[in-house]
Amino acid sequence: MTWLTVAKKDFRDAVQSRALWALVGVFVVLSIGSTYAYVELPEMFGSTTGATFGGLTFFTIGLTGLFVPLAAIVVCYKSLAGERELGSIKLLLSMPTTRGQVFAGKVVGRAAVLAFGLGVGLVVGIGFGSVLLGEFDAVAVLVFVLVTLSFTAIYATIVVGLSATTGSTSRATTLALGFFVVFELLWDVVPMGILYVVEGFSLPATMPNWVYPVMQFSPSSAYLTTIIALLPDLAETVGADPSGAGAGIEVSAAEAEPFYTNPEVGIVILALWLLVPLAVGYYRFNVTDL
Repeated sequence: MTWLTVAKKDFRDAVQSRALWALVGVFVVLSIGSTYAYVELPEMFGSTTGATFGGLTFFTIGLTGLFVPLAAIVVCYKSLAGERELGSIKLLLSMPTTRGQVFAGKVVGRAAVLAFGLGVGLVVGIGFGSVLLGEFDAVAVLVFVLVTLSFTAIYATIVVGLSATTGSTSRATTLALGFFVVFELLWDVVPMGILYVVEGFSLPATMPNWVYPVMQFSPSSAYLTTIIALLPDLAETVGADPSGAGAGIEVSAAEAEPFYTNPEVGIVILALWLLVPLAVGYYRFNVTDL
């Protein structure tokens, strides 16, 4: 049994699950509802020039940046911890299959499940928005969809990697939710807290350059910054921060001289979020006593 066989079985099992279709349904409804709200009521979302396709694209990034982590937790937290808890992992490994193949298969299978669910919602939402706006940017959509699906695969890798570190589904849930709380809900506060301490328990008038890449360390922030880096013209038209500083920190082009304050840093950080969980998850799964 190869990693591809494991991935196919994982995907087939998930496709037959009502939970997956419920997930797809929820995202489709959210995508349609939020798209309609943005197009028809742009002033509610801070737009002074009315709805545009570029604005819709970056508005959707906010939706996917929140939905993908939560969906990844739901779909992936049991991936390996559940197999170990039930004891079925021993049966799987009794076949001619290595631990590395099982781990890789689980990552690919769960990433494909998430990409399928998210892809359906994106196609429906963007298609609906294009009809309402009467405009469509094929290049922007292609870049946006590819980066979003990559972000989805990265989050699947993160949660499967966390699941690989434990044989308890409750502990896997705690780890996944803890990761979400720290890196998605609280991460904007962390760099400010570090800066506050470093500066002698006060905040400086201007932010030092090192704050910017630290702010991007959250996967969803790096995801946004990556799209800004790849679609700079579109980002500029909708007022997205071209420096990639994000999280309410502004920096002018003159101030953003060091390479690590450029939006391309998001691409590097996303790559790290793919490689590090893969390495750590595989190592933990490979050395643990099953």
